[in-house]
Amino acid sequence: MKLLLSASLSVLLLLQTGTGHAREITDMTGRKVLVPDRISRVYASSPPASYLLYAMDPTLIVGLNSPLNETEKRFLKPAVRSLPVIGSSVGQGKNMNTELLLKARPDIVLVWAWQQPQINARFEHVFRQLKIPVVQLRIDSLRDYPAALTFLGSLLQREKRAAKLRSYAEETLKSVDQAVAGIKPEQRPTVYYAEGQDGLATERDGSFHAELIGLAGGRNVHRGEALDHYGMEKISMEQVMLYNPQIMLAQEAPFLAAVGRDPRWKSIKAVRDGRVYRIPRAPFNWFDRPPSFMRLLGLRWLTNRLHPDLYRFDAATETRRFYRLFLGIELNNKDLMEILKQS
Repeated sequence: MKLLLSASLSVLLLLQTGTGHAREITDMTGRKVLVPDRISRVYASSPPASYLLYAMDPTLIVGLNSPLNETEKRFLKPAVRSLPVIGSSVGQGKNMNTELLLKARPDIVLVWAWQQPQINARFEHVFRQLKIPVVQLRIDSLRDYPAALTFLGSLLQREKRAAKLRSYAEETLKSVDQAVAGIKPEQRPTVYYAEGQDGLATERDGSFHAELIGLAGGRNVHRGEALDHYGMEKISMEQVMLYNPQIMLAQEAPFLAAVGRDPRWKSIKAVRDGRVYRIPRAPFNWFDRPPSFMRLLGLRWLTNRLHPDLYRFDAATETRRFYRLFLGIELNNKDLMEILKQS
């Protein structure tokens, strides 16, 4: 922060757009913002916003929030792989490299307007000092995505692209809603979201980290509102055994490798019935951490896992379709099998 606020005036001048043309827009929080008439360089200050920007047009991205891992590099456009790592304004260890941000010369900054107004206000003040227009997105819930896609398409003058992505999002939400609408609450399968190497961290049902469980027609066994925005609440093995979920979702390979050997885990119904599912995560997580547009595909996948008789899901066909539409890539058989074998 101190580094940001001490940036010299001579460096700040690099950020002037120089186009001479501007337009006023209303962002997704109702704020009036003056932005360049044509936007060609964008910094998104959080992974969820960056991923959405990538789906809209990866050529607009001027910097990354964190280094790409090998899986991400494999499924993303070559031009994105060489972008500088500017950092992020959200999450643990929030950091931004001011020098790289200045060199990137973004026309605007996209900010995820999530449930931390103090943090948003602090960073908006910083960006205002740097003369960069700040545009806020509402993408807290998966149901926000159709509107967010339309907004972003209008902002970036990518309306046709936005309409295609919005259509998929609406189709997904509608098809899932229709499939699970008639299921009584007591008939919904119980689900435990096992996080961490030992599987003993999880999310409450009121947390956006576990939003897909409820949308897909499941009952998160860990009830209540989220204690904080980060989540990963630690619980005991005894508590999991008391929950005795019918289905378990997990991401960590060590936990999944051990769950069938540990007598305590083997006593849980989900393990006994073979209903422990690994969440796909290439190139981005289909379920959580960080939440992104990949959850649209994840919602279809999870609804089928929870209700295979009610919701059909051709994994190969739908995954190819989704990656083609949102990521602009054609999956070969090897890549497809690698993605799906995780689940």
